Amino acid sequence: MKKCLWLFLFFLFANFNAQVKEVVKWDYQLNKINDTEYEAVLTAKMDKGWHLYSKDLPPDSGIPTEMNIISKDIEILGKFREIGKKIEEFSEAFGVQIVYYADTAKFIQKFKLKDAKKGAKVATEITFQTCNDRVCLAPNTLEFEKEIPSFISTPVEEKNINSKPEPIISPETLAAKTNAEDASSLKPGIIKINSLNYRAPLVDCGTEQIKEDSGSGLVFILGFLGGLIALLTPCVFPMIPLTVSFFTKSADNTNKGKRNAIIYGFFILIIFVALSIPFYIIDGISGNIFNDISTNIWLNLFFFAIFLFFAFSFFGYFEIRVPHWIVNKSSKSEEAGGLIGIFFMALTLVIVSFSCTGPILGSLLGGVASSARNIPVLLTFALAGFGLAWAIVFGLLALFPQTLKALPKSGGWMNTIKVVLGFIEVALALKFLSKADLVSKTFLLKREIFIALWIVISICLAAYLFGKIRFPHDDKKPKISITRKVLGGLSIGFILYLIPGLFPSEKPRLYTLSGILPPMNISLYKSDKDGILGLKPEHSYFKAIEIAQKENKPVLIDFTGYGCENCRKMEEFVWSEPDILPLLQEEVVLASVYVDDKEVLPANEQTTIDMGNGQKKKIKTIGDKWSMFQQVNFNNNSQPHYVLVSPDQKVINTPVSGYMPKEEFKKFLECGLHYYKNKK
Repeated sequence: MKKCLWLFLFFLFANFNAQVKEVVKWDYQLNKINDTEYEAVLTAKMDKGWHLYSKDLPPDSGIPTEMNIISKDIEILGKFREIGKKIEEFSEAFGVQIVYYADTAKFIQKFKLKDAKKGAKVATEITFQTCNDRVCLAPNTLEFEKEIPSFISTPVEEKNINSKPEPIISPETLAAKTNAEDASSLKPGIIKINSLNYRAPLVDCGTEQIKEDSGSGLVFILGFLGGLIALLTPCVFPMIPLTVSFFTKSADNTNKGKRNAIIYGFFILIIFVALSIPFYIIDGISGNIFNDISTNIWLNLFFFAIFLFFAFSFFGYFEIRVPHWIVNKSSKSEEAGGLIGIFFMALTLVIVSFSCTGPILGSLLGGVASSARNIPVLLTFALAGFGLAWAIVFGLLALFPQTLKALPKSGGWMNTIKVVLGFIEVALALKFLSKADLVSKTFLLKREIFIALWIVISICLAAYLFGKIRFPHDDKKPKISITRKVLGGLSIGFILYLIPGLFPSEKPRLYTLSGILPPMNISLYKSDKDGILGLKPEHSYFKAIEIAQKENKPVLIDFTGYGCENCRKMEEFVWSEPDILPLLQEEVVLASVYVDDKEVLPANEQTTIDMGNGQKKKIKTIGDKWSMFQQVNFNNNSQPHYVLVSPDQKVINTPVSGYMPKEEFKKFLECGLHYYKNKK
């Protein structure tokens, strides 16, 4: 269920305009321990929603924070340490547990002066990467410098973490400097390309951004559908005509009875919405608790067991019952009469129907709570949808009681619904088992094994619907209705849909299940290491331009990173789409430039930029070069970032950033390609 939720939960955040983002403010201080020992302290304050990776980040994931002190007059004492609230979260893109800090973090390195009488000039370098749930900014290296005077006898004053940081010269200002004739350490022609003017693209199309949805609408709809299904279960369905008839017959007049029935439905809605209130309290106490639920091995195994427990309840092997004293207490309160009595009638209905609604609500809430962010709000929408389905049914039947005669009679068909839901519960339980497998890095539940288990479940479901399998509450000779035959046929169709996923393929399969199945790289088959989806991107913008001039194609600059999670998501879920991949294969020269490439540049391309106020920016690696290339030419430092450029190095249309829906990325590509072909 997770990536299906991903596709709209990533739309929770506003679109990013093309601009350089400075989301971390640094404070540098030197603290005296004794006459010869000191510690360098770098304090990071992050903007809301952004996080900074820890030094303990696993290999082949994001960019771990590194702190180095550069001075010939000191001796480093041990390794640098971190202070802050460390957050751990499993990354589906990397398949590992990532570690990061939000809000604030301190990085401390102890050192010793070689000669306290002479003092020392201490330059501290920090390399880091910041991300949010949509984009990662390019890795950055900053250098801070302070001097310890000779014969220091008093501690260096420690600054408060909340003190105002020193201003940083923006990359846009640096870009302006490169236009000067005297030089500039940015080396025009290597980093700064004056013709790349993103503010004046060749064509003004494709700039409309699709507004992102918080996902609450989809969750509300899922909750509403869940409520309708729950109404058809044996615990609830028989109570509909009884309850509505009670209101329409017991009141002094028909209008009052209808009004009371509508109020009854309204109270049902309020009760379900109120069930989400504890999640706001939990979130307020520990905002990271839902992330813990999503990534904790034992909690995911617990959810796996709970879903199986729900499934066997639906199969009829036992019933989930609320303690009798709770039901009795609620029922007794109905005698109060008036609005209070109606409220407790609604509460009693919710309680006594828990045997059937509990597993359905558990599936809905468990999927949301273990897969999404902004959990309390989404749970409110889910429960509101669930309650609204009940409120509408009871309200409409109260307004039009004659329609009660048209309702089907209770019978074995309701047990069939329960059993079908039981099979669905078993299938969803495997998602939590898969999550535990990924987090623990055992990788035993491969993608193909997961699909095979779903095929087995679907075969059993089809056999049940065609009467080949029976459960405790089924009739001895069940009637195979048209509906059961249709559902059985759909089960067989689903099996046929799943079968291709058992075999290796050059392209991703089973797109509609990408949110539930294990990632593509957790497979029985060897992953393709010959490029992204068979593409062979250039890793140098300038090499891509040479090819583009020969082939007369535009260049698609893909500012990416080895540690960019959102870049991987774009590649797997957007680039792989059948109407996108051919455009990348045939219509453009793809230049995937990695802003976190640690390969050292040739000596003549390395430089250091004075950022002012004691901060210096070093360009010594390929990643530094492409990161600065992106900043000075496009005033942007987020990944992924896509720019269409003509062979003569002019920006064709407005660049786009971040994870985006397929339609938006396709519109961006087709806009630029259409203009280029007509111009050509």
